[in-house]
Amino acid sequence: MALIEIQLPSKVSRALRLRQKSPQRQQIKILKRLLKKARFTQFGQQYEFDKIVIAKHPEKKFRELVPIFDYNRIYKEWWYKTLKGRPDVCWPGKIKYYALSSGTSEAASKYIPITNDLLRGNRMVMIKQLLSLRTYHDIPVKSIGKGWLMIGGSTDLQKGSGYYAGDLSGISAKKVPFWFAPFYKPGKKIAKTRDWDKKIEEVVRQAPNWDIGFIVGVPAWIQLCIEKIIERYSLSNIHEIWPNLGFYVHGGVSFEPYKKGFERLLGKPVTYIETYLASEGFIAYQDHQYASGMRLVTAEHLFLEFIPFNEKNFDREGNLREAPETLMIHEVEELVDYAILLSTSAGAWRYLIGDTVRFTDKNRCEIIITGRIKHYLSLVGEHLSIDNMNKAIQASAEEFDISIPEYTVAGLPHGRYFAHQWYVATNNTVDEQALRASIDEKLKKLNDDYAVERTTALKDVYLKVLPESAFMKFLQQKGKLGGQHKFPRVLKGQFLQDWQDFLAAGDY
Repeated sequence: MALIEIQLPSKVSRALRLRQKSPQRQQIKILKRLLKKARFTQFGQQYEFDKIVIAKHPEKKFRELVPIFDYNRIYKEWWYKTLKGRPDVCWPGKIKYYALSSGTSEAASKYIPITNDLLRGNRMVMIKQLLSLRTYHDIPVKSIGKGWLMIGGSTDLQKGSGYYAGDLSGISAKKVPFWFAPFYKPGKKIAKTRDWDKKIEEVVRQAPNWDIGFIVGVPAWIQLCIEKIIERYSLSNIHEIWPNLGFYVHGGVSFEPYKKGFERLLGKPVTYIETYLASEGFIAYQDHQYASGMRLVTAEHLFLEFIPFNEKNFDREGNLREAPETLMIHEVEELVDYAILLSTSAGAWRYLIGDTVRFTDKNRCEIIITGRIKHYLSLVGEHLSIDNMNKAIQASAEEFDISIPEYTVAGLPHGRYFAHQWYVATNNTVDEQALRASIDEKLKKLNDDYAVERTTALKDVYLKVLPESAFMKFLQQKGKLGGQHKFPRVLKGQFLQDWQDFLAAGDY
C-alpha cells in the first residue's frame, strides 16, 4: 500500500522530483536565483549582484565581491533599516516578520528576517521530508494521517512598528497552510498562549481528545509535556492515551542525551526523524531510516558555504579571522568540522550562523551538527566539541543506567592552570565522583587533545549532579522557558555568573 496518496499541482510535483543534477550545479542555480531576485535591493546594488550573475563563475565572483557577515555586522549595516520599515534593503519588499533568536552581548535578542519566500521554501522541504518516509521500513503507516502535535513558541507575536516578532515555530504555526490545519495540534487558540506553563497545562487537559501520530518539538519540552500527561491520567506510558503515536521529529540539539529518559515514557518504539531547522532556514533533514546524518537542502532556497573550523580561520574565542578559507559543497571533506555560511531567500548574505557541522557522507551531502563556534571548550588547547561532550554523556548514562537530559560545562581557573566544571541533570541516584571519572575517561578516548591536556594544563574536572528541575527553573528566571530555547552546553561570561548565583541561592 502506498504510504501517502497526494495529488499535487504539476509545479510542486516537478519541484519534488529526485535530484537530477549534482549538488554543485544545484547550488550555483540557487545562488543565481537568489542574486537575480535581490539585484535591485540596496544590498544587491552595493555588492554588484548584476555583475555576479553574468560572471563565468558566479560563485567565485560572489566570494570576491560580498564580505562575510555575522549577526552584529549585518544588523548594524543593513537589517536595522528593515526594522524601521524600509523596503528593498537585503530582500525585495518590506520585512513583516522576525524570528527572535538567542541574544548577543549587544542585544537581548537577535532579529532574524523571515519572508514568505523563506517560509515557502521551508514548507517545500517539510513536504519532501514527509514524502521521504516512503523509503522507511516497518513504519506505522496509519500514524501519518493522525494529529501532529507541534509544541513551540506562541503565535501571539510581539508587535513592532510595522512588523511582528517571535519564535520561528510561532511564526510558522501562525502561517500554517489551510490544508494542514485539520492535522495541526494543539490548535490556534492554545498555540497563541504566551505563558508556557499555561500552554502545557492546556495541552495536558486536551490530550485525551486527540489522536496524535506525530510529535514535533525540542526534546526537553516534549519530554516535560509527556511526563505531565502520564502523571495527570495515571498512565504507564504515553501510548495508553495516544496508541497511534509513531513518529517524533526533533532538532536543535542532540537527541542522544534525552533518548533514554524519553523511551521510558513509551509503550512501543517510535520512529525518530532528525531535522536541522534554524531561524535562518530549513538547512537539512534525515531522509532515510538509518542515515548517518541529515541531508543538506541544496536545491531549494539556501546557498551554502563552509569554513574549515580550525585555528587558521578562527581564534580561540571562536571569532572569524581575516580572509578565511571558504568552500562550496563539492570542495568539502568528510570528518572535518566546518562553520556554515548561509545566503537565503530572506536577505541573509554569506551569513555566519554559528553552527559547526561535519560531513558523514559527502556523496549524499549528509551532515551531523557538531557544535557552535562559540561553544567549543578550549581553555588550553583541549578543543572539546559539543559532539565530544554528547558522546561522553551518552556513554556514561548507559554505563550507569541513568537518564541525563541536560548538562552544561564551564572552564574555570585552577591556580596557575585550569579545570572543567560539569553540571549534570538527572533524577536518578548516581555517585558524583564515579560519574565524573567516567565522563573524564570517555573524553580522553574521544579526543586526543583533551587526553594530552589532562596531563598538563587542564589540571582537574569537577562535577555536580542536579535535579532536572534546576535547569528548567533557571531558564524560566531568564525568560527563556519553552519554545525553541535550549540550555547552552558551554557556559561563559554573564550567563555563567548568573547560573552560579542561581545555584548559590539554592532555590531549585
